[in-house]
Amino acid sequence: MIDIAVLKEYIKVLEESSLSTIEISDEKDKIRLEKPKIAAAQVTEPVADPSAYSAASAVSVQPAPGKSINAPIVGVFYIAPSPDAEPYAPVGKRVKKGDVVCIIEAMKCMNEIQAEEDGEIAEILANNGDLVEYNQPLFRLK
Repeated sequence: MIDIAVLKEYIKVLEESSLSTIEISDEKDKIRLEKPKIAAAQVTEPVADPSAYSAASAVSVQPAPGKSINAPIVGVFYIAPSPDAEPYAPVGKRVKKGDVVCIIEAMKCMNEIQAEEDGEIAEILANNGDLVEYNQPLFRLK
């Protein structure tokens, strides 16, 4: 059973972040916390032609096609074991399956995140100290 104190901490993280959903599970239970969706205000004035906006102005959270390393949990992303240490996986480094590439802090626990396949780090998609969501791409591999 999921501890109530832990559940309350997840609720607090959800309320104070831009996350919309958090899923928590253990051996027996699975809980999904979701912020209520707020209905968009009705537009009464004409809207600009959407074709007038370039694709470059759109924001995308998906990486370029290819392999990526995604966050297995919700938490705070750290690229190095400490602020003054070298990054685990800088751009250009070859990683093998099982190599530690970063840390995600969740509920004051430091979780080492490992590469799930071999590759070269082509891009780091999260900033040090960012709150990351479940399955959010963290690294793009070549």
